[in-house]
Amino acid sequence: QVQLVESGGGLVQAGGSLRLSCAASGSFLSIRRMGWYRQAPGKQRELVATITSGGSTNYADSVKGRFTLSSDNSKNTVYLQMNSLKPEDTAVYYCYTRFAIFREYDAWGQGTQVTVSS
Repeated sequence: QVQLVESGGGLVQAGGSLRLSCAASGSFLSIRRMGWYRQAPGKQRELVATITSGGSTNYADSVKGRFTLSSDNSKNTVYLQMNSLKPEDTAVYYCYTRFAIFREYDAWGQGTQVTVSS
């Protein structure tokens, strides 16, 4: 089992910045990938950014150049630095991980609200 603890959501004005953190703990052999998805009201959950254990990142086109995902593998923690925030970034942000215990599993955090006011 893996537990994901998220922090850093909140309310910010357009153009502002927020930093989300997500720490994984529990029983696993390795973390393969971690990152963030988001879900706005009435919309499907969508990818924001992910990073592999080797450091390769993948970003949604809508956040490229504004968001930066980094990781601290020694702490099984990822950080999402969000700059130049827009009202359309408003959503519940969910931490995600793919981890391995003999085979691969996915786990999700409970979500943290990010609200960007215009």
